[in-house]
Amino acid sequence: MAYTTIDKSSDYFETKLYTGNGGTQSITGLDFSPAWVWIKSRSNGTEHSQFDVPRGATKMIASSTSEFEQTVANMLTSFNSDGFSLGSYSSQNGNGYSQVSWNWKANGAGSSNTAGSINTTKTSVSTTSGFSISTYTGTGSNATVGHGLGVAPKMIIVKCRSATETDWGVYHASLGNTKNLRLNRTDAVATSSAFWNDTTPTSTVFSLGANGNQNGNGGTYVAYCFAEKQGYSKFSSYIGNGSATLPTFTYLGFKPAFVLIKNTTQADAWFLHDSKRDGFNDDNEYLRPNLADAESSGTNRIRLLSNGFSVPTTDRSHNVSGNVYIYMAFAKNPFVTSTGIPATAR
Repeated sequence: MAYTTIDKSSDYFETKLYTGNGGTQSITGLDFSPAWVWIKSRSNGTEHSQFDVPRGATKMIASSTSEFEQTVANMLTSFNSDGFSLGSYSSQNGNGYSQVSWNWKANGAGSSNTAGSINTTKTSVSTTSGFSISTYTGTGSNATVGHGLGVAPKMIIVKCRSATETDWGVYHASLGNTKNLRLNRTDAVATSSAFWNDTTPTSTVFSLGANGNQNGNGGTYVAYCFAEKQGYSKFSSYIGNGSATLPTFTYLGFKPAFVLIKNTTQADAWFLHDSKRDGFNDDNEYLRPNLADAESSGTNRIRLLSNGFSVPTTDRSHNVSGNVYIYMAFAKNPFVTSTGIPATAR
């Protein structure tokens, strides 16, 4: 029996905590060179900053806003072999700011993918971990874009880089190809063929309608695509049961290092938890990707377990009875390694 495809999750994903110094510094200690770096101040109200190698250092998009891509020399200044370097910009390196970064491996800057009707400018792929980053130019009409994963992605996050006031589009397999969420907003799930052209992603491409958030004519875009890997990542959903004492439990097949949750039935924020930020049950801090606020305490809102997570709350954010919640989760380590060694809870 194959318990996992990846024994050491930190070869492909890692949360890194650090303190800003207001000058320049290099954040080191990762087991890989990151292709996507997501940074947030825990102690201060700053934007959620996303950087990736295909777009290049110094180029920031922020999930807490609908603004276009910003190029600022003193933000993230380089991607390094075991981390990244920073300038003095306060959102990423404010003096004394407590910071968190979430880091994913792909494959450098990548190259053009020609599998779809739109040729990507760059596609950087890790087929092992099921993650790719693609940049492309929209056409304003129904189209397909190659993702390079070799299997159909379960989740896709798209942001327009060139136009202001454009929302982040999110496809999630649990909701289907007619539905869309917006990473920068609290909205419940929306329905329209303009999002994904009512077409499920294939092993080679994902489909786009004519929505300007994902495919405006002449607009430039970045897409983050995720395929599920046993023992390392999972992209699915659960239905809340409204009980704090016998809460909904979600089996992942691994001890989670990162869990992003969204109520799709009602309007509410996105909630991001990880195992590094005071991540000991029952005191798991949360950040909200659609908001620039500082870290908040959410005692009993989530429990990170050896094989999944539970949500011991009645709060709308995580566990209203009958509400549908989608999630994106990455492993700290598999529940059982490829050699049969079990993990333990914290």
